Amino acid sequence: MHRFFIACAKGLEELLHEELQAYELPYLKQTFAGCYIDASLEQAYRIVMWSRLASRMLLQLGEHEPSSLDDIKLTLTQFNWQSVFSNNETFIVDFSGGNDDIRHTQFGAQLVKDCIVDYFRNKGLARPNIEKEQPDIRIAVRLHKGKLVWSLDFSGDGMHKRGYRTEQGAAPLRETLAAAILIRSGIKTELEKSQPAIFDPFCGSGTLLIEAAMMACDHAPGLGRGHWGFLRWKGHDTAAWHSVLDEAEERFKVGKAAFKGTIKGSDSSGRMISIARSNASRVLLNNVIEWEERDATDLEAPAESGLLVTNPPYGERLGEVVETLLLYQRFGQTLKENFHNWQLSILAGDEQLLKRLRLRSHKKYSLLNGAIPVTLALYDLTKEQPNFTESKSNDLLNRLKKNYSKLRKWADKEELDCWRVYDADIPEYNAAIDIYGDYLVVQEYAAPKTVPDGVANDRLWFMLETLSEALPFDESNIVLKRRQRQSGRQQYEKRSQESKVLTVHEYGARFEVNLTDYLDTGLFMDHRLVRKELLDKCNELDILNLFAYTCTASVQAARSGAKRVVSVDMSNTYLKWGERNFELNNLRGDYDFIQADCFSWMREQRGKQAFDVIFLDPPTFSNSKRMTGTLDIQRDHVGLIKTAANLLHEDGVILFSNNRKKFKIDVEGLEKAGFEVNDQTQASIPEDFKRHKGIHHYFIISRAH
Repeated sequence: MHRFFIACAKGLEELLHEELQAYELPYLKQTFAGCYIDASLEQAYRIVMWSRLASRMLLQLGEHEPSSLDDIKLTLTQFNWQSVFSNNETFIVDFSGGNDDIRHTQFGAQLVKDCIVDYFRNKGLARPNIEKEQPDIRIAVRLHKGKLVWSLDFSGDGMHKRGYRTEQGAAPLRETLAAAILIRSGIKTELEKSQPAIFDPFCGSGTLLIEAAMMACDHAPGLGRGHWGFLRWKGHDTAAWHSVLDEAEERFKVGKAAFKGTIKGSDSSGRMISIARSNASRVLLNNVIEWEERDATDLEAPAESGLLVTNPPYGERLGEVVETLLLYQRFGQTLKENFHNWQLSILAGDEQLLKRLRLRSHKKYSLLNGAIPVTLALYDLTKEQPNFTESKSNDLLNRLKKNYSKLRKWADKEELDCWRVYDADIPEYNAAIDIYGDYLVVQEYAAPKTVPDGVANDRLWFMLETLSEALPFDESNIVLKRRQRQSGRQQYEKRSQESKVLTVHEYGARFEVNLTDYLDTGLFMDHRLVRKELLDKCNELDILNLFAYTCTASVQAARSGAKRVVSVDMSNTYLKWGERNFELNNLRGDYDFIQADCFSWMREQRGKQAFDVIFLDPPTFSNSKRMTGTLDIQRDHVGLIKTAANLLHEDGVILFSNNRKKFKIDVEGLEKAGFEVNDQTQASIPEDFKRHKGIHHYFIISRAH
């Protein structure tokens, strides 16, 4: 008998324990991320060949409780490594854990490697060579809670590597997880039928169905592998191994011939179907599985009853959220209409997606897909499903339709193709929805602390569903942004791999906006009327735009016929963006783009140049490393205005704006400094922002006469 540790993914320990019980082992103990067993060599060969859930199998060689680093060296140098492998074999060491002396696994691995090399040298033998890619022998060493355990990696590589998957999709399931999903889904019950049916409508590279076909045809998971960690081990019993191998080949031959059921996969991607077909052919199962390129929302059940098991898309990229949401909604409807007598097993990355199916599950399991928490939900469609009527009112739908109808006419009249259609009009649906040409950008505001996360998420998803019904926009053109800091996995917050950059129009100007790569799009639409004032009144004037961002105000000033326009900002990225905005409008002239801290730049320019109009739209707060000190607009606005006024012609004006919600301008302080303050906030807020109190504050400031 030998002592083994059989590792598995976290969460699969119970299933692995059940699987190992079939071997009638004298010792079997479930522990964290695996099981300990005592087994004969023949049993070990059978387990490494047939386990569908194990990720690695380690044969314990020795253990020790060392008192020091020297004790570790002495113990490992004196261990009989010749009983494990010869110096002609290549090897590598994997080290885990540590103590006060060994704080890094790389140091631990090097230490053990040196001890093994020293053993062979002390015996007067040439040192064995290290091989990182595919060594003959892999030694695993663990130092945990004062105990040092060294083992032969019996499997030699991850046991999920069955040998069939050389190509995979963007979000692959590990083969061992796929097997666990199938077991949790009740595949054993389905396979006991005379003509079982298994179907995956989002098959991707085919992992779930290939694992199902291997189970159905009695194909051992290890049958397709050519390399094992025990093949060069000195204790290897070649005859016993070949007996297990021959038996596995015979069982597959018989099982494949006996299988009379249906295993079918479909996917909307022809490329993925091609990959799945190739993967299946590597384990001689392609003629067992039927593959079809097809949309999952346009399906007929391939049999009267069966098991549908699938892993639909999660909607990982920013621009895919609404598409994924509506995909689940339509998929759920298809299931209810066409799969009445089926068992369903659906793996999803978000509970909210499962809710969109409008089906009631009878069992859920929490699993890990790599490091990502996922939920496996089981549904029994042989039983009548409840009628999920939408309990929420039509208030949101009606408000969106009403706003769009009213504001669309206004926007057309103003010649705008970017505007706000909804701004938290109904408090429960706390978001702003902006139109940019053919796109919708949804910016969710942080929910009050009194609203539980689950409730807030449910409202958000309902709002996204309602959007596609209420407004005439393609679901693939709806972009979601969440402004609050999230905990845990929020897949739809990830940045899109493909940027959505387009050109929009405002009062004759053309502006570049980026809907995906930044929190803001590059255009503050609430300042539209302030920019229009620059467009109307800057002919032959010298204009300074401080905190210029993407220079949209500078563009309108230049289009007005300004004699000179200077844009200052700390960000080179935004200034380059501003230059592209000038190019979009064919503006060429005395236009400067200066990367600098606005405070430092203004102090440097005092007495050197002056301007007729200074547009001053600073951030509410900034502590950028490029600045000297910090900026708090409530605290610092008087000083900022006074500094800017040093660059102002005697009869010039400062157009001062900020978006601090509860900002109060210090009129008394500014009047003492010799300025007149004209509050133009209400007049500067355009029609589509009137609901948003405090969206910005706007003042025209001039010297008192």
